[in-house]
Amino acid sequence: MNSTMNNTTIKIPKHYLFMLNQIFEMEQKTAKIQEQNSIQRNIDRLKGFFETEALAENQGLIYHNPIGESFDETRTDCEATISGTGHENLKIIEVIKPIIYVKYSNTQMIAQKGIVIVQSENN
Repeated sequence: MNSTMNNTTIKIPKHYLFMLNQIFEMEQKTAKIQEQNSIQRNIDRLKGFFETEALAENQGLIYHNPIGESFDETRTDCEATISGTGHENLKIIEVIKPIIYVKYSNTQMIAQKGIVIVQSENN
């Protein structure tokens, strides 16, 4: 995948996005386990590698879990499926894939949109 930032093209290997999605899933699963500290430490190390060393100098990949955030049709960082019948006051209730950003110095750009399930808070 190529992302353009300030007339600079950053090539993002697809296998990096795959690995970050897998790390995200492992992090979600370990949150449900008691005594998760040793596993979380490994996850944090992998996330740190992608943020600081996976690409070039001053470039990295980070992901964001938008669970619990509001959602409306103007939000461009997620693709959503609506659960239930309401379409107002939508909130993200499940994250299938996180939002992955390319971090370049102090700038972030979306490398992968999040895939989420939203539901009206009115339900």
